[in-house]
Amino acid sequence: MTKPPIRDVQIADDMIRLGQFLKLAGLAEDGSHAKELIEADEVTVNGRSETRRGAQLHNGDVVAVGDNRARLHATAR
Repeated sequence: MTKPPIRDVQIADDMIRLGQFLKLAGLAEDGSHAKELIEADEVTVNGRSETRRGAQLHNGDVVAVGDNRARLHATAR
């Protein structure tokens, strides 16, 4: 079975924190759900486990929860 394609999620800034991005990308229902996912070690950033909700994400970073993946596309330059 193949993984779903990576979705591009645009933000207006050049950086966003992981907890915020999980909500924006629809990978978490709300902030508490994002916190639960991170604490349960279910979130990866660029293929590596990430346990810091405040981790800074930048343009091109790929966040995954299970098979669901989203790529950050920062529009600020």
